[in-house]
Amino acid sequence: MCGIVGMAGQGPVNQEIYDALLLLQHRGQDSTGMATAESSGVFHIHKARGQVREAFRTRDMRALLGDIGLGHVRYATKGTASNEEEAQPFYVNAPYGIVLVHNGNLTNTRELTSELFSKDRRHLNTSSDTELLVNILGSELQSEITGPDLDPAQVFRAVARVHERVEGSYASIALIAGYGLLAFRDPFGIRPLILGKRAAAQVPGGEPRDEYIVASESLVLENGGFEVVRDVEPGEAVFIALDGTLHAQQCAEKTMLAPCSFEYVYLARPDSVMNGVSVYETRLRMGERLADTVAKYTPAGAIDVVMPIPDSARPAAMQVARKLGIEYREGFYKNRYVGRTFIMPGQAVRKKSVRQKLNAMSTEFQGKNVLLVDDSIVRGTTSREIIQMARDAGAKSVTFASAAPPVRYPHVYGINMPSRHELVAHGRTIPEIAEELGCDYLVYQEVEDLKAAIMEGTDLVDLDMSCFDGRYVTGTVSDEYLAWVEGSQES
Repeated sequence: MCGIVGMAGQGPVNQEIYDALLLLQHRGQDSTGMATAESSGVFHIHKARGQVREAFRTRDMRALLGDIGLGHVRYATKGTASNEEEAQPFYVNAPYGIVLVHNGNLTNTRELTSELFSKDRRHLNTSSDTELLVNILGSELQSEITGPDLDPAQVFRAVARVHERVEGSYASIALIAGYGLLAFRDPFGIRPLILGKRAAAQVPGGEPRDEYIVASESLVLENGGFEVVRDVEPGEAVFIALDGTLHAQQCAEKTMLAPCSFEYVYLARPDSVMNGVSVYETRLRMGERLADTVAKYTPAGAIDVVMPIPDSARPAAMQVARKLGIEYREGFYKNRYVGRTFIMPGQAVRKKSVRQKLNAMSTEFQGKNVLLVDDSIVRGTTSREIIQMARDAGAKSVTFASAAPPVRYPHVYGINMPSRHELVAHGRTIPEIAEELGCDYLVYQEVEDLKAAIMEGTDLVDLDMSCFDGRYVTGTVSDEYLAWVEGSQES
């Protein structure tokens, strides 16, 4: 999971890309980067470890010249989180010069690495699959060059061959020096990408032209005053030339929209709309359905009060309380200067950060039977700490409810859940998980209820729910691949 944004404007875009990255900070906190391009084709790139406010100084911003650019916030799923060389964007100098950012995870990296060396004669300097992707794009563009210029049709043919070679999830944005901005999405639309437009405005000494933006979440468009045009379709590529004209074409032979369900559970901000589906309304529906399951599996009178684990579980918890007719209270105060613990690297860091991030108010817990509602339970580290905090604050009993089903399988499409052995639900029954977490009762959302909560009233016909049901929508994830991923993570 990462956050990406690209913009083609009428004037300098550095500040607007910076503002967009701040809005996408929840999608990644390991590192960040930005690239801009002048009309001459000169790239300006700055990337660094840490969050957006830490990474960009005034001198860095002044050096990011140009009216077209892109940006990235990183959450490491491949490569090394602490290595600044793994930060995006990635650059290759041929053909023309390409800078690329990527949200997702490629699942045939071993085969691609071998091909790039033996067939494409290209060198890789990191273990990042983004470096793989920019080199494959560069190689395919190179094969399209027959004259001095590059036209959109050639770009789209190159993307079509990228789709043929690459497996996994990828929402990508690239700058091609001297030509424009390219955005494309994998044939299953697993990771989000949305297109926006801002109407042309008169500029001194120039012809007015429309401005375009592509980003991971719709809130970026709305905050910047862009009209939402539509989601980039699965397998589609959008090319915005330097003169501001927009070209779009379907580049994959077979496509199927199957977005990642975990975007709606946890990753996305609630004020975003993805694939035509409101994240906030989805989380409300998750609470509606979870309430029925709580009532089914917990004894009458076992709950006095419902409390959310802030912030992503709040909509679901409110609906659980409303439907069950039980008082809703806020028992945890959140320190907003600590990042999201799920996306922090390393179990020890996550465990320490839970108590730094949350403080339990004893006046809300003392002598009460509490129902704690969280968006999901992945490794169990955070949940275990929170349950103990509730007991330390004086809770009489603790029931824990997850608005998502048990995470029993690795997620290979861009979320750091690569090893089954890290997942608290893997190989355990729900009573065994409850004992491991230390709660009195444990309730999970049913798989079909989560699917219905996301798809209800929408045009969606499928979802990637692989971490819940073990079905990988691309159809190319083998047991051998999963074993290799787990082995590489442990080594």
